[in-house]
Amino acid sequence: METARRGNYDSGEDFVLEYGDLRFTFNEDDFAERCEQAALKLGFVGGRLGEDELEDLVNLAVNGEILDPASALGEHVNDCWPELVGPAERSLVHWLRRLVFRGAWLDQRVNEGELGVAFDERTGGFAYVQPADPRSPTSGEPIELAPEPSRGRVAYRR
Repeated sequence: METARRGNYDSGEDFVLEYGDLRFTFNEDDFAERCEQAALKLGFVGGRLGEDELEDLVNLAVNGEILDPASALGEHVNDCWPELVGPAERSLVHWLRRLVFRGAWLDQRVNEGELGVAFDERTGGFAYVQPADPRSPTSGEPIELAPEPSRGRVAYRR
């Protein structure tokens, strides 16, 4: 019985996330967009970020801290650091990285035909689906993703 080896996500060589045998590489724009989407999903930011804010968010995801803030977001992170760091599995940095990785993992599964994407009329958004029929990748049951913690209590607001 032969098992298929899953491919690694690759959009460039600027940033690398590794977990086990998986190695995901990102170009700068892709990684920044995924960080911003993760922060939105966590409720840490309420909308699109400016260039300097995004730079600080990416630095936080990559380095685990912001030594020299370029924006008010970076200053907010440093001011709220004790509330944001918490236990490792609950820290903002952990969840930013986890959601960036999860999104790329799911996108790679779509690229390989293991998952599809379908419009969810109930939520008005898109959902990943386990294809019921390989010839129709948008048919099938939506997969449910594990919930992420809310960071609304310490959210950055302009």
